[in-house]
Amino acid sequence: MANQRMTQTQLVRSLAESCEVSNKVARAFLDNLSTTAVAEVKKNGVFVLPGIGRLVRVDRKARMGRNPATGVAIKIAAKKVVKFRVAKSAKDSIVPPKKAK
Repeated sequence: MANQRMTQTQLVRSLAESCEVSNKVARAFLDNLSTTAVAEVKKNGVFVLPGIGRLVRVDRKARMGRNPATGVAIKIAAKKVVKFRVAKSAKDSIVPPKKAK
């Protein structure tokens, strides 16, 4: 039970304490941030969270694939997907790079 992830309520409380605002203000901030992120990705294709990473819309091309059950070739249509690319500084602080020999 020691490795439980942080809940939204815990995140709101932590944000409220560190910024010295009420839980209501902290929750409104998080809601506004997520709304802004979605709107920016829809509009510009990218939303940057400095020091954390970027939310990016990527266009996937149409391609041929295989049905794993039957082995029959199928056509997979082109589509848009959303990816999160972690910033190098965040990645290096979470998982330090291996030192070269």
